[in-house]
Amino acid sequence: MRILAIDTALPAVSGCVLDLGAAAPLAIETIPMERGHAEALLPLVDRLLASTEGGFASLNRVAATVGPGSFTGIRIGLAAAQAIARALKIEAVGVSTLAALAAPHFSEPFEGLLVPSVDARHGQVFVAAYSASGRLVLPPQRMVARQAVESLRDFIGEQDGLHLVGSGATMLERAARGAQIGSAVLDSAVAPDIACVARLGLLADPREAPARPLYLKSADVTMAGGAAPPVEA
Repeated sequence: MRILAIDTALPAVSGCVLDLGAAAPLAIETIPMERGHAEALLPLVDRLLASTEGGFASLNRVAATVGPGSFTGIRIGLAAAQAIARALKIEAVGVSTLAALAAPHFSEPFEGLLVPSVDARHGQVFVAAYSASGRLVLPPQRMVARQAVESLRDFIGEQDGLHLVGSGATMLERAARGAQIGSAVLDSAVAPDIACVARLGLLADPREAPARPLYLKSADVTMAGGAAPPVEA
């Protein structure tokens, strides 16, 4: 099985083509950026497939990050993934940005919780937490950093701690220190490794991982008449 994975949910536009069981992607590219995702994504995808034997016709699946992240960025990536899937008559699946941020850190054993997070601004984070066995202890949600740390206290023993990854890691580390909970920042990546998105996309069951947005907050835009657009979670 061959997958195209794309990510536009955070401050980067990324894509890769990966075969099931392969050690490395056939093609991969990441462009850090705060804005301009819509203009950058399709040319990036074209470059990836132009350098892949068989091109678009060789794909069996498309994966896109569903969030949490930028409202606009999430929509851009999912719209592209769904359009490609429909055109090629292949499956489209969604991958959580938090799961993708956590994924590379399961390669080393740890005690306590692995906590991926994204800075949601105004002292808040998009956060989830996983046990060492990979069990989802805290489902993805938006919380004040201090509240997030306190909500995890009951899931760790006295000798365990929080292993923090993502752009919200430093904020959570400060909150954990104030709450006298052991913690360590493993990385502060602002966007997930796109190869991890691809690997999770290959493993995903399309029935359980639809290509549908996970916003976790109201959008920073309003519709005509001042109404907020619908929020999906």
